[in-house]
Amino acid sequence: MALPFNEYLQARRAEIEEALGATLPVPPKCPASVADAMRYSVTAGGKRLRPVLCLASAEAVGGERALAIPAACASELIHTYSLIHDDLPAMDNDTMRRGRPTLHVVVGEGLAILAGDGLLTEAFALLARAPETTDPALVARKLRVISLMATAAGPIGMVGGQAIDLACGTPDHAGPSAAPLDADGLRAMHSRKTGALIRASAGAGAIMGGAGEATLDDIDAASAEFGLAFQIVDDILDVEGVLADLGKTSGKDAAAGKPTYPALYGVDLARRMAADCLARAERTLQAAGLAESRLMEIGRWIVNRAH
Repeated sequence: MALPFNEYLQARRAEIEEALGATLPVPPKCPASVADAMRYSVTAGGKRLRPVLCLASAEAVGGERALAIPAACASELIHTYSLIHDDLPAMDNDTMRRGRPTLHVVVGEGLAILAGDGLLTEAFALLARAPETTDPALVARKLRVISLMATAAGPIGMVGGQAIDLACGTPDHAGPSAAPLDADGLRAMHSRKTGALIRASAGAGAIMGGAGEATLDDIDAASAEFGLAFQIVDDILDVEGVLADLGKTSGKDAAAGKPTYPALYGVDLARRMAADCLARAERTLQAAGLAESRLMEIGRWIVNRAH
């Protein structure tokens, strides 16, 4: 009998936490200052959406979850690196993350930058070495996942999205010709900054699970909708949430004059847009025969979460 979703989520998170703990480098190979800084941010908690999505995607296509665990961990390392760098004074200049002081507040900017760099590069070292195999088919899957993750993390994906965000942010960051983003620009920015890694995480799980091309395309389309829904809900929570629930400072986007879905559409319409994303994802997964998979439950969790 299948576990209730909350129990499934708890079990997958526990599996991910254990794997992350074993993955992070430790002294003496890694200087203690960097190791401690990396571990501080990775072990701060969080939803673990991306690695859970990766494992659920592997399961949905009938693959072995164990083969997707390195990719799941890599997605969380990349995500945590991005949070460390996003919080820096030169970026969003935030002081709270996952209910803790941000890393640069604790260890200083220089070491925080290095910890982020370490997590990003360690993600790809992990993808290269695990799972160990001499099977040419599995090696090909691993190479494809490395390419997918690199594209999502790089200038086409997250870095590009952050650059757009930086350009339309505070006057110190925005150039003289910078203009507020319209609806299309906002969606394009978040498809890179937030959506790219969510899509890559789902895709990596499906690839390691041995999915065919048509199924990969369907999972990519559905996870793109999940990514958009996640950002819309995040923007709503930034307006309505409180620090104790969010684990980060609420109202920052509005105070900085950043474009958000509630600012462009209002909270009620933004909520309907998130629900529409979920409906489109469900139609896609239904056509692929995956509507009863954990993927759809994760989509509902994304839209209905309280923080």
